[in-house]
Amino acid sequence: MNVPPTATSKTAPADGADTCGCADTCAPAAPAVVHDAQWLRAARWARWLAWASLLWMCTEGAVGLWQGIAVGSIALVGWALGSAVEGLASVIVVWRFTGSRTLSETAERRAQQAVAVSFWLLAPYVAAESVRDLLTAHHAESTWIGIALTAVALLEMPLLGRTKHKLARRLDSKATAGEGTQNYLCGAQAAAVLLTLAVVAVWPGGWWLDPAIGLVITAAAIWQGVEAWRGEECTC
Repeated sequence: MNVPPTATSKTAPADGADTCGCADTCAPAAPAVVHDAQWLRAARWARWLAWASLLWMCTEGAVGLWQGIAVGSIALVGWALGSAVEGLASVIVVWRFTGSRTLSETAERRAQQAVAVSFWLLAPYVAAESVRDLLTAHHAESTWIGIALTAVALLEMPLLGRTKHKLARRLDSKATAGEGTQNYLCGAQAAAVLLTLAVVAVWPGGWWLDPAIGLVITAAAIWQGVEAWRGEECTC
């Protein structure tokens, strides 16, 4: 198939020359991605999904933060603040597939690093509040609004994550894959927070689950930040 010169994201070196300074440590180069009409449609779909996700994250974060502060639930507050991180990832994907950046080879690495920093900014607050609640035996109340919100997220987030991972494979986009992974993480955290709120509603003695889940969210945020920062270590 004849491909126009601008249709691929990479150009093979002439005469088998090695243009990579770390040839001994790099994995074999991936096949060039063809930016054909189907690829561009997938990019538009990824951008649209990112906008839809951003709208939901704003709603989820605002309601979750309101209810978490109202009932003193650090697990719910931490999960709600995590929505801001996911919202940032959605903004980055929109940025990534807008204008000339759609065909950029460097935009995704910058996106990964920005997401990593946002994760690390979230972790200290949730960790400090969780430890404080454990030391002071703070008893969070339950909230039916919070239960409903996390239940919806538990159903919705895995579907979004799966769709974005499929698009990421089509686009060869780590930024889109990272956004999908954050959706999966949000769903897992929603399940944990939902369990906490349900337990506290029927058994006040389970108060310690709330800060414990907060610490789990902290660990997940740090791990995700490290993974996002690493990205592709070899930039050939």
